[in-house]
Amino acid sequence: MALSRHEREQFLAEPHIAALAVDAGDDGGRAPLTVPIWYQYAPGGDIWIMTGRESRKGQLIAKAGRFSLMVDRVEPTIRYVSVEGPVIDTVPATREQLVEISARYLPADKVDAYVDFAWKNHGDQTVIHMRPQRWVSSDLGEV
Repeated sequence: MALSRHEREQFLAEPHIAALAVDAGDDGGRAPLTVPIWYQYAPGGDIWIMTGRESRKGQLIAKAGRFSLMVDRVEPTIRYVSVEGPVIDTVPATREQLVEISARYLPADKVDAYVDFAWKNHGDQTVIHMRPQRWVSSDLGEV
């Protein structure tokens, strides 16, 4: 059964690890790039992700101008939300954004150490904003 708009937005707002997919274009006949990624979303708003400025996914997103995310869970029911849309902004990442997204996924006592490490070692990061345009969602119930 498809989720209502409220249900799908609430589900996407939860801290799931997303599968990001982006067209690989003319990259040697390869399939779309699909990788796990942290994301940030508030119901009714835009989604943002953070990635290395020179990363393959960042370059492919810049070229394609759009990407999709899919999040799912299997407990207490099998539920998923997939969203696709255009890139609306790409900006240099700030340390505050790294703290925000890290706090979404990590235990509070691990955030500072992770942020310190990532800020020093992961290189220049970019924040890419996507406007949700197309949604696919379902709750398949219990197995």
